[in-house]
Amino acid sequence: MNTKDNKQKKYKPFSNFSEVTKLALKNTIIGIIASFVLFLFLPAILNYPENTLNNEFQVEMVGIKYIHQCFVIGFVLSILFFITFRFAYKGLSLRDIEKKSNKEISELRKKCFSYPYRTLIIQIAIPTLLTALLLVGFKTDFELLLRLTVVIFCYFSLFSVSTYIVNRKFFENILTNTSNLVKNPIPKLGFKIKDKIVLLAFPLFLYSSVLILLISTTVMTTAKGNLQYSLYRNELENMYSDIVLPTPKEALKKLETISLTSDSDELVMFSAETGKVYYTNETINDFLIQYAINFYDNTEGQTYEYYGKNIQTALLKVRTTEGDYFVGVRFKVFSDTIFTPFYIAAIACLVFNLVFLYKIGSGFSNDIHALEDRLKAVSHQENISNASKLPITSNDEIGNLTNYYNKVQDLMILNITQLRDNQNQLMEQERLASLGQLIGGISHNLKTPIMSIAGASEGLTDLINEYDKSIGDPDVTAADHHAIANDMREWIDKIHSYTTYMSDVITAVKGQAVTLSEQDQDTFTIDELLKRVNILMKHELTNSHVALNVKLNKLEDIKIHGSISSLVQIINNLISNSIQSYKSASTKNAIELETKKLGNNLILTIEDHGCGIPVDVQKKLFKEMITTKGKNGTGLGLFMSYSTIKGKFNGDMTFDSEVGKGTKFTITLPISK
Repeated sequence: MNTKDNKQKKYKPFSNFSEVTKLALKNTIIGIIASFVLFLFLPAILNYPENTLNNEFQVEMVGIKYIHQCFVIGFVLSILFFITFRFAYKGLSLRDIEKKSNKEISELRKKCFSYPYRTLIIQIAIPTLLTALLLVGFKTDFELLLRLTVVIFCYFSLFSVSTYIVNRKFFENILTNTSNLVKNPIPKLGFKIKDKIVLLAFPLFLYSSVLILLISTTVMTTAKGNLQYSLYRNELENMYSDIVLPTPKEALKKLETISLTSDSDELVMFSAETGKVYYTNETINDFLIQYAINFYDNTEGQTYEYYGKNIQTALLKVRTTEGDYFVGVRFKVFSDTIFTPFYIAAIACLVFNLVFLYKIGSGFSNDIHALEDRLKAVSHQENISNASKLPITSNDEIGNLTNYYNKVQDLMILNITQLRDNQNQLMEQERLASLGQLIGGISHNLKTPIMSIAGASEGLTDLINEYDKSIGDPDVTAADHHAIANDMREWIDKIHSYTTYMSDVITAVKGQAVTLSEQDQDTFTIDELLKRVNILMKHELTNSHVALNVKLNKLEDIKIHGSISSLVQIINNLISNSIQSYKSASTKNAIELETKKLGNNLILTIEDHGCGIPVDVQKKLFKEMITTKGKNGTGLGLFMSYSTIKGKFNGDMTFDSEVGKGTKFTITLPISK
């Protein structure tokens, strides 16, 4: 490959992956980013003690570093996200869509409608449950486990909304490209708009409420804890100064004189070297002791009970002859009941916001539902021209939607009017074309009898002159007079037969020339039908050197109810098409017209052995106006023929054609009882 090709070819990440795999990777990456952000801010949100993360102290207390905890949980969640998305979205692709059946495409669309909302629930439930199980495995304190689970639940609720926004484009792409491939593009109504609004907004409200509550609690705990610590620490420093006490008992006596600010506060004393508890009212956990031993100098005696605990201790290291001891006051920064109003207020606000949001969503949903009902009523009207315009009741997007629908309705009425005018014009053109064809046939069919009548009149004139000269001639006998009379009678009989034939032609032409209407209904025999066809098509068949072979199978007297003029025009149109299917003149060119009886139906077939109908035209035949004659055809003939057979005769019309071998049209007509 040359340098130019290398410059033009750009590398696209994941270019060899399927759309579903790409989507799963995108969701997984979003999950990793979300986990990393949570990893950064979680210690601050939960007020973790300083100096206790990602060191040997944490390993000793918890068994694993915070960063390792997050890595394990993040890694497991990433694998789980990828597998879940990859298998949940399996089969959601436009690949080979043209090979799928209508049922398969409908099922694909149902999944695309429902999956975005199902995955919302999965993305909240699975990470929360899995993280809780992993934290239990890490022997996390129950109170901290509960707080962590709440935070993770809220955080991944927000994450699920983020992935919903990313995934929505993928599903919309599939729905857009398959909308015209199914008969019913909209399945049974699932989530309503108000449900979707609540479902998508709930994680935002929940996360915001919990985040604000936790941050507020952290800030208040930090401020109150620092204040409480300062008070006790100052009192301890004033009490012990820098003296060395003779015994631990003396240190305890001094400690017992300190003023406690709350009944829940308690005195503690334990060895600064071994951690052995010397005095306490309640059991001191190992975390507090080890934290004081390891980080006393860094924190100046401000120690913590555990990760995320609301309990601190103000310690001072005192010297005795028996060793150094930590003395101090263990206090709850806030009592357990002080946050209850905050929790109640947060829950109340959350519930109020959801109810308020639900009501707003219901308002939108009701507006759209009202618009839907009005559109449904309009769609059930037979004539849209009679439909009244939809009232505009708001000045928002719904009002705009209603306004644009009204404009579309006006355009539709205008287009329908234009279509009717164009249809009438096309039908008039088709009728005039048929009349032109009829006139051509008339001129030929009437020319012969007229010439014959003219010859007969000349013969009669000669006989009249001969008879006139014979009057008074003694040589002309009575037998001669009878002979002249017989010759005259023969000429008159010929004239009579010619005029009868002309009358039949004129009757047939008159029947076809009049405008067809619904009132043009009658009962006629097959013989009457084919007699008209023969008269009107004789000239075109003769000129084209095509033979019409009629096989009635003794069904001449079968009666059909309907418009004989319409049926004659349909058969003539089919015969004309068959004539034109022969590309070259030949004495072997023939069209078979055959009638059969099947039950209470008459089967009439017209078959030729011409060029056949192209495959692309066959797909559109009877469905739209299409012609293979270019500018010489309108495509209205077969379209109207099919509609007439269906509408006026309650029958059916089918065809069978093969390119290069010919075409066979079959007309099924109910036999009149």
